[in-house]
Amino acid sequence: MNIQLASSEKTNLLGLDRPAMEAFFAEMGEKSFRATQVMKWIHQVGVNDFEQMTNISKSLRAALASSAEITVPSILSDELSEDGTRKWLLSVPGKSAIEMVFIPEESRGTLCVSSQVGCTLNCSFCATGKQGYNRNLNTAEIVGQVWLAKTLLAQQYQTDDRIVSNVVMMGMGEPLMNFDNVVAAMNIMQDDCGFGLSRRRITLSTAGVVPQIDALLEACHVSLAVSLHAPNDELRNELVPLNRKYPIDELLSACRRYVASSNRAKVTFEYVMLEGINDDLEHAHQLASLMQTVPSKVNLIPFNPFEGIDYKRSSNSRINRFKDILQDAGVIVTVRKTRGDDIEAACGQLAGDVMDRTRRAERFRQKQAEKIQ
Repeated sequence: MNIQLASSEKTNLLGLDRPAMEAFFAEMGEKSFRATQVMKWIHQVGVNDFEQMTNISKSLRAALASSAEITVPSILSDELSEDGTRKWLLSVPGKSAIEMVFIPEESRGTLCVSSQVGCTLNCSFCATGKQGYNRNLNTAEIVGQVWLAKTLLAQQYQTDDRIVSNVVMMGMGEPLMNFDNVVAAMNIMQDDCGFGLSRRRITLSTAGVVPQIDALLEACHVSLAVSLHAPNDELRNELVPLNRKYPIDELLSACRRYVASSNRAKVTFEYVMLEGINDDLEHAHQLASLMQTVPSKVNLIPFNPFEGIDYKRSSNSRINRFKDILQDAGVIVTVRKTRGDDIEAACGQLAGDVMDRTRRAERFRQKQAEKIQ
């Protein structure tokens, strides 16, 4: 696989959805069907060399080589967990790195994709948030993760069959704070000339950016997951600071609108289980009451610890009791199986390598040093 560094003078075709690709070829004086041809070569065949596009004339291939490129993030590390989970650390311009994770299961293969270098939010239990924030990923950098994983996994499993069956925007970053790039990337994932994934096989996870949930209805219908993590505003303000701007009532109203208008059956609410913080049985009853107000299912997530944090994972018995209370109230609930924690690829552990513009990582390290003294 010949992967070259991006050139600022060239257009990275990985970042163009079909309308943008058609516009690109129109500017070259070419017919719109060229967009279909090239998208299929890139996303379906996995070609990143114009010379391999054999149904395109030699002169057009030369023109593309001079004005465009197909460039993905470069690999800094590639780790394989004992349970088969695979994690990549990927270099992106700006002296930073992002992480991408593939989780194989018997019936599907899920790719967890990043949308930002770091995260604009600062959820108290998340390793990504403690790294601070550098910038949004552009569309090509988001799509490039899927392209790269598809290519590498085909080599690992030695098959051309679809290995990545599901994509979740649950990696580093808050996807809805990078709205335009994420929507364009998800449209490419859905396009029949792109990766051809159905809407139900793409999930966007948000901490609750209410106006952008509404905007998503008009832009790109996908499955919606909400990082809730607390059943009341007082506690959620501490765990998910965004709640101070968009409290639970506003968030659930947006979720109801999304379900009603997008033909989504349910919203998935993610709830990380933190010992002595949000796992009281009263919290379970409060959460059950909230879930009666919106078509939903709950995914309980055992907390995955990381260095410098004081939170602990709830015991299995407490998680099961919490689950029982929800089920007794008629809530659909599952407990997420922890995958890839031996390589820090589990939920909440993705940290990458962020050149932090917010100085949040520096402040976090200072606080940890003060605790030791």
